[in-house]
Amino acid sequence: MPTCLITGANRGLGLEFARQYAADGWRVIATCRRPDKAEELAAIGGEIQIHALDVTDFARVEALAKQLAGVTIDLLINNAGIYGPRVVPYDKVDYGAWAEVVRADTMSPLKVSAVFLDNVARAKGGKIVTLTSKMGSMGDNTSGGSYIYCSAKAGLNAVMRSLSIDVHDKGIIVTVLHPGWVRTDMGGAGALIDTFESVAGMRQVISGLTIQDSGRFYNYDGAELPW
Repeated sequence: MPTCLITGANRGLGLEFARQYAADGWRVIATCRRPDKAEELAAIGGEIQIHALDVTDFARVEALAKQLAGVTIDLLINNAGIYGPRVVPYDKVDYGAWAEVVRADTMSPLKVSAVFLDNVARAKGGKIVTLTSKMGSMGDNTSGGSYIYCSAKAGLNAVMRSLSIDVHDKGIIVTVLHPGWVRTDMGGAGALIDTFESVAGMRQVISGLTIQDSGRFYNYDGAELPW
């Protein structure tokens, strides 16, 4: 039975990942900040464990890694993240909020990946997949603005590109995925696709990843995206 660990699994894309992988017979290690409030996650059938985890609390991340030492993780999905202030003119940036978003969206995925690296290395062809956004693409940026979120995701992309190089010799596949514009709390009700379509597409991409794909940036439909 393959095992996946998913951060931010209590709602949106993380919840849908947990639901779909559990339905396909995977062992799911699902994390979220408040398991006592995660009723939909708790209702998922199958082999699922739920752990309390705030990914910005690095001591807690390390503690969970110690708790799960020796567990083989075939797939680590860094899903947890925040958007921060949405409309921020360049002359009114909340720098405190910016730091919080960078910690959640850029630093935390590397911390989670680092502490669970040995778990992923235990799997043959283990994978670390991190959800990012086209808004972090330098090549795709034609609209400006969104300084906080764009920079945090651009930083995340750079971090995961570097990680892919550093762990290549361990046989670990590291990629970043854009889930599309999805109807979630972050994406809003006017988004183009629902969580089922997004996650089903990403799962298909993930299942086909090989070491040759490590360090690349993909859309949920498999199209490669510019950095």
